[in-house]
Amino acid sequence: MAYETANLNVVVPRVGQGGTAVWGMAGTDVHTDVDATGFITDGYDKGLRVNDVVLYTKTTATVGTTVHAVLTVDEGGAATLAPAILA
Repeated sequence: MAYETANLNVVVPRVGQGGTAVWGMAGTDVHTDVDATGFITDGYDKGLRVNDVVLYTKTTATVGTTVHAVLTVDEGGAATLAPAILA
């Protein structure tokens, strides 16, 4: 499955210019697909910024949640997440 814009939503908005926002995203992709370069295609327009946190919940098969930091966001919209650190 591919990224769906409706599945990425801010959970805790940033406060001030230097703040960090927390986002929630759910889908059927495995976390290694979610952290592929440019997986999020409209991150800039939605307000995603470098160092924000994304909590990704996989909703099928091996259901679980991973935590990712935002590595890059370009003005064209694409955003890349850091690989999840799994315990």
